Amino acid sequence: MKSNTNRRKFIKKGAIMAAGMAAMSFRSIKALPGSQADFPVRLGGPVPGEFSDPADWAAAVKKLGYSAAYCPLQPGAPEDLIRAYRAEARRKNIIIAEVGVWNNMLHDDEKTRKENLEKNMEALHLADRIGAVCCVNISGARGEIWDGPYPGNYAKDTFDLIVENIRSIIDQVKPVNTFYTLEPMPYMLPDSPDSYLDLIKAIDRKQFAAHLDPVNMISSPQRYFNNAAFLKECFRKLGPYLKSIHAKDIIILPRLTVHLEERRPGLGALDYSVFLGEAAKFRDLPFMMEHLETQDEYLLAAGYIRNIGEKNGIRFVE
Repeated sequence: MKSNTNRRKFIKKGAIMAAGMAAMSFRSIKALPGSQADFPVRLGGPVPGEFSDPADWAAAVKKLGYSAAYCPLQPGAPEDLIRAYRAEARRKNIIIAEVGVWNNMLHDDEKTRKENLEKNMEALHLADRIGAVCCVNISGARGEIWDGPYPGNYAKDTFDLIVENIRSIIDQVKPVNTFYTLEPMPYMLPDSPDSYLDLIKAIDRKQFAAHLDPVNMISSPQRYFNNAAFLKECFRKLGPYLKSIHAKDIIILPRLTVHLEERRPGLGALDYSVFLGEAAKFRDLPFMMEHLETQDEYLLAAGYIRNIGEKNGIRFVE
C-alpha cells in the first residue's frame, strides 16, 4: 500500500465492493487450495461516481466487467441502505471484498489511538452487516506518519499491542459473516508470510484472517528477482486464511541504494502468471486492483490481468 489517498478518494466517490452470501460464513464458501487453477478469478477495483441506488451501483460494477468491488458505503450508513446493497450484490453475483479503515492503531496519543480503534470497530460492524469478505487496516506505525517506517514498529511491545488491538476489535464487535485482517507492509508487521502466521497464532481469534498484498512485502532484491517463488510461498502459507488480495506490480530502479516502486499491473516484474494461477486455486477470493490515478489506468490494468489469465487458461467470473 503506497498511500491511502487514492483509495479513500475512490471509496468516498462510490468505490465498490460486492456482497457475498448473506447468511454464510466466508470460511464455508471457499474451497481448500487445489493442485491446479480450478476456480474463476473474481477481478475487482474502484468504480468512481456517486451512487444512491444499489441497482445503479451494481450496474456500474458489471459494466466494468468486475465481480468483486470495494464497499460502496461508509460506517454510519442507514441500516435499510446497507441491507439493500447487500441484497443487490447477492442478486448480481458481486462480492464485496473489503471495508478499509486506514488509520493508525498504534498512535502515541492514547485518546487518538482509542478513537482510531473505535473507527476500526465501526468498519468491522459495517463489513459484517453488508456482507463484505473482510475489514482491513494496517497494523500501524510508532511515529508521526501513520504508515511510516520506524524502528519501534518491530519492538516486542508493538507486537503485543497489535495483538491487544485486534483482539479488542474482534471481541467487541463479534463479527459472524466477515473477518478482520491486516494488510502487509514493507516496514511494519506483518511484513512476511511467517510474521503474518505469528500474528494469527498470537491473536488466536477465529474471525482474524489474512489479507494478501505481495507487492508490499517485496522489500528486497532477493524477493523481487525471485518473486514467483515468493508468491507461491505466500499462498502456501497463508492460503487457508486468505480473504482478499491487492493486485499491483513492482519495479526495481538502478540506484545506489535499493529502490523499489509500485507500478500498474503489467508495468513491473511481478509474475502475474503465477499470481493468477495461485489465486485461482481458491474459490471467490477477490483480486482487487488499487492505487491507480485514473479510470483509464484501471481499464489498462484489468486488460493486462485478463490477457495473462487467458493465456494461462484462467477464467474470470463475469
